[in-house]
Amino acid sequence: MSEYNFGLTTFNSSGKLTQLDASLKAVSNGSTSLGITARNGVVVATEKKPHSPLVDDDDWHKVLPVSQHMGFVYSGLGADAYLLARRARKEAELYRRNYDELIPVTQAAKKLGSVAQDFTQSGGVRPFGVSLLVAGWDKTRGCQLYQVDPSGAWWAWKASAIGKNFVNAKQFLEKRYQPNMDLEDAIHIALLTLKEGFDGDVTNKNIQVGVVRPIKKQDEKKEKRHDPPPSFKTDYEFVVLSPEELQDYLDQVA
Repeated sequence: MSEYNFGLTTFNSSGKLTQLDASLKAVSNGSTSLGITARNGVVVATEKKPHSPLVDDDDWHKVLPVSQHMGFVYSGLGADAYLLARRARKEAELYRRNYDELIPVTQAAKKLGSVAQDFTQSGGVRPFGVSLLVAGWDKTRGCQLYQVDPSGAWWAWKASAIGKNFVNAKQFLEKRYQPNMDLEDAIHIALLTLKEGFDGDVTNKNIQVGVVRPIKKQDEKKEKRHDPPPSFKTDYEFVVLSPEELQDYLDQVA
């Protein structure tokens, strides 16, 4: 019985959830990740350092798309992040099926927070050891950035950082963040913030960046051939920058 009780998530005498403290420790041991909102988009970025040179990092992703207009970056346990990504994609599809619209970013962050909170009080499971920075766009509130923690708490940020170097990264962002900045400027600040606390040289192989950006207009014939239903249209898209695009930005901030 004592072993079973030890596994439960309960408050201690000082009012803390000890398992949540352990979850937050897992997040603080994870790679530094950050997000910045801009006038015309959102950028999320993270370190991507494999624990061994034998790891095939082409098949390892730290920035995870959820739907065409939204995605997130994580710090902490990768397996937990991938589970939450699957749940987020499922919720996005359910919302799309039920309401014939893309899920609002606020609604997606709320769902992820609800899943995380359930895992803090359910028997036989542990809290998630991961925090997320969710970036997206919707027609109601425009470009948005949300942080979701293991406790289930979720809230909006103009710019934020999570992971092992989050304190210094937030201080760096506080000094350089400007309201109504362009997405290009936000990408540059994100890269400079990562470089500030990076161990070694930043390359297009050891970081990963995702952006919410305006969709580029295509030729008229291509639009007609691939145009989605009106309710699924979005003015912005979530994409993970290619190594070539990343190198172009790194050359600009060198």
